[in-house]
Amino acid sequence: MSKISRRNFLKTAASLGAAVAMPSFLTACGGSESANETGERPIKIGFIPLTDCASVVMAHTLGLYQKYGVNVEVVKEASWANVRDKLLTGDLDAAHCLFGMPFSVYTGVGGKAESELKIAMILNQNGQGITLSSALAKEVGYGDPSKLKALISQRPADKPATFAGTFPGGTHDIWLRYWLAAAGVDQNSVKIITIPPPQMVANMRIGEMDGFCVGEPWNGVAVKEGIGETVLTTQDLWAGHPEKALVVNPSFAEKRRDDLKKVMKAILEASKWLDDFNNRSEAAKVIGGQAYVNAPADVIEARLKGQYNLGATLGERTFEPSKSMVFYQDGAVNAPQRSHAIWFMAQYVRFGLLPSAPDYNAIADKLIMRDLYAEVAKEMSLTVAGDDLQPFTVTLDQQTFDPKSPS
Repeated sequence: MSKISRRNFLKTAASLGAAVAMPSFLTACGGSESANETGERPIKIGFIPLTDCASVVMAHTLGLYQKYGVNVEVVKEASWANVRDKLLTGDLDAAHCLFGMPFSVYTGVGGKAESELKIAMILNQNGQGITLSSALAKEVGYGDPSKLKALISQRPADKPATFAGTFPGGTHDIWLRYWLAAAGVDQNSVKIITIPPPQMVANMRIGEMDGFCVGEPWNGVAVKEGIGETVLTTQDLWAGHPEKALVVNPSFAEKRRDDLKKVMKAILEASKWLDDFNNRSEAAKVIGGQAYVNAPADVIEARLKGQYNLGATLGERTFEPSKSMVFYQDGAVNAPQRSHAIWFMAQYVRFGLLPSAPDYNAIADKLIMRDLYAEVAKEMSLTVAGDDLQPFTVTLDQQTFDPKSPS
């Protein structure tokens, strides 16, 4: 990719950012359905206002979709439920999406059972957080949930502690439940609600909940506004965990496979660009704009660079680049792994979201498009591990998970 001057970059980003705000209007008028010169309508890729939509957005802003010969619209969505529904109906062809969502939907935890959404690639690892109200965070501290159980047990039975995730069985929901379990908290003793990411801070402000798990920048925004503190980042829960994925409508993946591969190549190139920390200031300015995340660029930039102001009582913490939000790492981030799919479904059983174990391997094989990713990786000279069913250890409680023996 040719070098881009800072002035030209921001000028291009501003014009494209303005353009991306229009898809909902165009759809209402029928404009976004107009076919390109090949007779195919533009590819619609949805995103939620979160920092980790960056590779999808920057591929648009940097002109990479155009470089690879695909006409793409990036479409801002209000909630993960909207993303799910539009992917299932084909109103979206693909989306920046919670890694856990396809498994949640297919198993019936977060959708109609056996509804298929496919994972083409991983978009990022790390970079989410758990935020508590300032009063509670002061007592709990950072990284060690051991004090949480005693604090929660003091609540009256008719006013249990309330926490929020963003989608049942999604990544944020499972990080929250895993953290509560590590604290020894009976999840039946607390209330877990679902709130879209951009609404987290507002709901905390009016006292609707005691804490939440969400992606950036909303943990950082809560700190900046003085209404919450970050008591755990997900890289300290499970270093190198899968977070967002490029999730696709099955019909689109089948009928426009070559176009999907071009989309993936554009996103991979944007991912490589993002993993150069010299580019993260520019990325923060772009995605912080109203058309995208609509949040302070300084908050986005700081946490993108691993510089965390945790809150007034918790101080600051700096993560090295590999332990910050990562998008590429020579392609190691982007290969979807069946072991991770099996882990998520095993947590559904563990936390009572499913009454019994599903067919782990069959579902992972059905929903993860490993062959497609392998094709793209080979064409871009990226290495893909041959065995994606290796055991791994979760950082928070040092528990090793063997995907070949999930029970």
